[in-house]
Amino acid sequence: MTDQSLEGTSPIRAANLPLRAAAMCAVALVGLYVMPDVLSNYWLRTLISAAALTIASLSVSLLFAQVGMVSLAQFGLLGVGGWFALRISHGLGVPFEIALLSGGVTAALVGLLVGLPALRMRGLYLAIITLMMAGAIQVLISAFGFPDGGPGVLGKSTGARLMMARPFIAQSDEAYLRYAIVVTALCYLLVFAHVRGRPGRACAMIRRSEVCALAGGVHIVAYKVWAFALAGFLAGVAGGVLAGGVGQLDGSAFPASQSIMLFALTIVGGAYSWSGPVIAGLMLRAFPALLNDFRVDGNIATMVFGIGLLHALITAPHGIAGQLSGLVETVRRAFNGRPKAGP
Repeated sequence: MTDQSLEGTSPIRAANLPLRAAAMCAVALVGLYVMPDVLSNYWLRTLISAAALTIASLSVSLLFAQVGMVSLAQFGLLGVGGWFALRISHGLGVPFEIALLSGGVTAALVGLLVGLPALRMRGLYLAIITLMMAGAIQVLISAFGFPDGGPGVLGKSTGARLMMARPFIAQSDEAYLRYAIVVTALCYLLVFAHVRGRPGRACAMIRRSEVCALAGGVHIVAYKVWAFALAGFLAGVAGGVLAGGVGQLDGSAFPASQSIMLFALTIVGGAYSWSGPVIAGLMLRAFPALLNDFRVDGNIATMVFGIGLLHALITAPHGIAGQLSGLVETVRRAFNGRPKAGP
């Protein structure tokens, strides 16, 4: 996802871009019109959560691959976005899209606070600071809980909890999965516009060398703040999508350790690839669900994730997406290199 990987595309790869775009559109059409109708309710809910976590992983990938900064607070920001989306939806009865954007904007503002240490810190120190902030968000969510339709600022009810109203065009699980896929695609387009535009080029320069970026006239502070705000917005939108899919959120489901897991699986999936966050989202939700389908303890997934992270750090820095891309490139070269048949 780095600027170099987009701007430095070779002519051969550039010629294949329309084919890749057509393939991605075909996959999206299958996901929108075919897949939801053949899935059970269990898998519909699972893939809705996977779509939300794909957006959250995209926010991690944006910071790590584009700016070279590690944030371990993105899952906490997902909880912030979900909290405000629920509160706006229950309290004001606004359309789902307004609640979703409100959660994203609020998480972006909190993301700015998370990103302030990045103005002077990098690497391990920044990771520790952002993890502490994720812990602070966990404490607040655990103490106050999520809004459930009650009165007051916190929106807590002593009776039955209300479910968050879904979009009027996506009331069923099948329709909401399609809706979540569309929202995920729009988030990808937002990040793509960032990467291809001036902010993306500036962030890529910062990642390579802050000294060179400063010499080139890049306003380092402004672009770092922008990157954290955009990543926070994406995480907040992910929280809103998750809240709409489940209907309500549980305060115990947002521990700081999940932020570490989200970052680790983003690395395993491939932080430098557009398909990496999709793989990370599926690994976070679909893989444990698949184990449960086969009556295997889903906690085994944590062991598999640890092995996958070790493998990615040692032999596959570009993750599963990078390995798949290399495999496809090897097959393509082998196919193109075959001798032509005689007349």
